[in-house]
Amino acid sequence: MTSPNSISARNLTLTYDPDKNPVEVLRGIDLEIATGEVVALLGPSGSGKSSLMAVLSGLERASGGDLTVAGQDFTNMDEDGLAKARRGHIGIVLQAFHLLPTMTALENVATPMELAGDADATAKARAELEAVGLGHRIDHYPTQLSGGEQQRVAIARAIAPGPELIFADEPTGNLDVSTGHDIIELLFTRRTDTGATLLVITHDVELAQRCDRVITIGDGLIASDTRKS
Repeated sequence: MTSPNSISARNLTLTYDPDKNPVEVLRGIDLEIATGEVVALLGPSGSGKSSLMAVLSGLERASGGDLTVAGQDFTNMDEDGLAKARRGHIGIVLQAFHLLPTMTALENVATPMELAGDADATAKARAELEAVGLGHRIDHYPTQLSGGEQQRVAIARAIAPGPELIFADEPTGNLDVSTGHDIIELLFTRRTDTGATLLVITHDVELAQRCDRVITIGDGLIASDTRKS
């Protein structure tokens, strides 16, 4: 049975260098995100929104609090445990594309699934690259692709394993306005096709208005939380 919530956080904290020069980045986040919900995360630089996404996606360990993501209890997991928990359940799209330059588009998408033991990795990667409009570019290397095409590969890599959750941190930050618009349309379309929960960090108010819910972070706390009526 599918859980009603993709994310449940209680009193989530994150403190850097707690023993010598503590810096509180997250200061007690309580958050529930329903399965299938599309959420925009807003806030000024330094507000903690990227740190919150890192903790929720398992890229960073919380300093305190309770956290359940995609039905898995992240609360006491170490880094290895979090890496295993992400595999196949969480897709991540970042502002920097993070493609391996020595691998083709197909290899960049397929390799993480192959390492996870997916026998159908190549077929899934090919199908997802076709779904994002790059079926004709699967054998090209990142240097042979435009910025928009590289981000399409990154989206394909995030979605191909069929994750329940997709995190996107300023996915259009390195793209021009027109290309960025196309990438957002693609991201929303693929999310609709898969039914995944989507959490996106953005400064784009227009993009935020397309989401089911807008959460604003300020000084490591949730400053506002607004759902569409």
